[in-house]
Amino acid sequence: MFVLCLSASPILFPASARHTATVIFVHGLGDTGRGWAGTVENWRRRQRLDEVKFILPHAPAIPITCNWGEKMPGWYDIHTLDGNAESLSVNEDEAGILVSQAYFHELIQKEIDAGIPPERIVLGGFSQGGAISIFSGLTAKVKLGGIVALSSYLLLSLKFADLVPKPEFNKDTPIFMAHGDSDPVVHPELGKKSYDLLKGLGYNATLKIYKDMEHSACPEELDDVEAFLRERLPALGNSDAKSEL
Repeated sequence: MFVLCLSASPILFPASARHTATVIFVHGLGDTGRGWAGTVENWRRRQRLDEVKFILPHAPAIPITCNWGEKMPGWYDIHTLDGNAESLSVNEDEAGILVSQAYFHELIQKEIDAGIPPERIVLGGFSQGGAISIFSGLTAKVKLGGIVALSSYLLLSLKFADLVPKPEFNKDTPIFMAHGDSDPVVHPELGKKSYDLLKGLGYNATLKIYKDMEHSACPEELDDVEAFLRERLPALGNSDAKSEL
């Protein structure tokens, strides 16, 4: 049985003002939460997301088939990593995906238990982290404020519609998807195919393609993510968070 054994607690960036919202941002394969700490610090320096607490979790080191079975930080196993949809759809690690899904649902619930309304929580990530964010976000049994997926794709796409709980809490939740047009790891065609599938199922997804960007993030993209977060998690000032929703 697949068990998610976390070696470290997430990196936390407390809100610099009254805490009224939370962003959980998930790294990709082979990375750690520290890989996105600089981005969060840059957003914080701009003082536009002062009421937002950021959570950057660390994936456990697990054997990755496409890495010859060697262990590396990952949210689920990947058998083939050549960028195309067919390869990523074959032999998907459903057990690992579902265990990570449960972990992110737990992180969301902890924020709710701490007093943050689910509509003031955004789940997002890069590559594998973005993929698990789409999956975990759309299958959550609370309505989230938004979902961010950078250089990502839809997990378990062949059976996704059957895995979403009924009623669907996040049918209208805004999903910001972004992809580089030169991505050799997760081809932009896969991002577009995932976007089309989500739109076909009636989800509120948008997709932006960035010219000449590979499997990485660019300043324009990060500015767009910041703008999305500001739109979904506007500052409430001294008003009561619950009364504003």
